Amino acid sequence: MLEQKTNFKKKMDRKNLPQFKKNYKHNRRCFISNAVMAIAVSQFNGFGLANTAFSDLIPSTEKKSIPKPIKTFDNLRQINAGVLNIGFAEAGPANGRVVILLHGWPYDIHSFADVVPILSSKGYRIIIPHLRGYGTTTFLSSETMRNGQPSAIASDIISLMDALNIQSAIVAGFDWGARTANILAALWPERCKAMVSVSGYLIGNRASGKIPLAPKAELQWWYQYYFATERGRIGYEKYRYDFAKLIWKTASPTWDFDDATFDRSAISFHNTDHVDIVIHNYRWRLGLAEGEAKYDELEKMLAEGPVIKVPTITMEGDANGAPHPDPNVYAGKFTGKYSHRLLKNIGHNLPQEAPDAFAQAIMDADGYL
Repeated sequence: MLEQKTNFKKKMDRKNLPQFKKNYKHNRRCFISNAVMAIAVSQFNGFGLANTAFSDLIPSTEKKSIPKPIKTFDNLRQINAGVLNIGFAEAGPANGRVVILLHGWPYDIHSFADVVPILSSKGYRIIIPHLRGYGTTTFLSSETMRNGQPSAIASDIISLMDALNIQSAIVAGFDWGARTANILAALWPERCKAMVSVSGYLIGNRASGKIPLAPKAELQWWYQYYFATERGRIGYEKYRYDFAKLIWKTASPTWDFDDATFDRSAISFHNTDHVDIVIHNYRWRLGLAEGEAKYDELEKMLAEGPVIKVPTITMEGDANGAPHPDPNVYAGKFTGKYSHRLLKNIGHNLPQEAPDAFAQAIMDADGYL
């Protein structure tokens, strides 16, 4: 497979390039040289820790502070898979049991930065992809629909596994990532050895999405309705940095993250396709946007609420401020070996807030086999 090194400058939102060039005064040759030097310090089977100030890449119009350098993945890979060129981090021995970690919105691969060393030390091979519309993942064709429907995102992961010659893997995620893991386990169980899913069973259908909830529950979905309007699209386009930070705070009210931690992930939201993918995802859920016909059969199967037979551990934080189902409601959806874990004082971004517990759940789910 043709692979290439990550070029952050090329992946930046084009309209931000003038400001990017102004702030980033090193010429292209120096930038590439620095990137190569960062890769050279990799210490841990593809998972290196480099001191990179990612806030320098965020447009100054949105930058609220200049945080200290923060440790991050320094060695991303790129590979053509399906309709995408997917950017992903990889760690651990090449012959290790494969774990695929899937992030949500508005987050990125750094939600797993502290999970990866734990799993790597136990001999797992870890793949952490940027979902479509995030980070360095881009579409191979300008003609491809910028589709955010869940079945399309799950299909991307199957394409990635095919491109990397991975027959099966343990899948784990939260938010969009948990929904993606659920779909993989339900529709492609032969590709999933086990699963860890934050907030449990998240497979839904658009028919049920049309049923009104109680006012208090509807309030939690305010951003979904905001995105349904053109005002919401423009607002997210203009204020995505502030918008994402607000979601982080409301979804994880007990998590005292700093600006450097947020900025490390925020650069991923300046992907050219990010706004299109996010807006389409939420409009599709409400039945306000159509998907692609090639995913119709998958959507029909998902609309039936399929059970998940692979060994599963679901997790929840008792301080999760984002909409999430009651564990008692979805327990019956898991017909294989199954358990649920509740974590105290943990919010929505569980892998980043409680990396030890998340990594342990993956290893325990693996032990179910």
